[in-house]
Amino acid sequence: MSLTNLLVPTYRNMLRTLSGLLDKAVHQRVDQADGLLSARLAPDMYPLASQVCFAAYQAQEATFRLSGEDIPQSLAAVAAEGRNAGDVPGSIADARARIADALAHLDGLPDDALDAGATLQIAIELPGNITFDMSGEQYARDWALPQFYFHVITAYAILRHYGITLGKADYVPHMFAYLRPGSLPSA
Repeated sequence: MSLTNLLVPTYRNMLRTLSGLLDKAVHQRVDQADGLLSARLAPDMYPLASQVCFAAYQAQEATFRLSGEDIPQSLAAVAAEGRNAGDVPGSIADARARIADALAHLDGLPDDALDAGATLQIAIELPGNITFDMSGEQYARDWALPQFYFHVITAYAILRHYGITLGKADYVPHMFAYLRPGSLPSA
């Protein structure tokens, strides 16, 4: 499987999932949905607004890194917005816009956009002078996907923790495209 065929559909599916989770939050907490963006699982964790920004950022960051391109300033601003969302969480409309921007970026990629990146050497530089060196393939498998999933799952967990009724079907709605006819139990 090519990197493009692995990453791009995964990012699309899970960004749509994240959008659906926000839709449920709005539906269940019409007047309080924006307030949920400040919600966090623990005092030292980022809030929901950050999780959305970071998921949108991660999905796009990988496409630039695996294409050998620098991260554009506009995308770096999304990461900065996520880091500051504890003070400025924004609105559900803002969160939806981050997701929509990421989906539009992914939709604009050529069918083989990331494939040549499998052998690129990628350095991940973190605060504290921590640097990870890896191939593009290792980056996709060991960094890009786990980081992305972490933020989507954390958003799901925050919403569940704050009373939004969600279940497994809300997390993997894309799986219904593969449902064998007649295999879903009747209620």
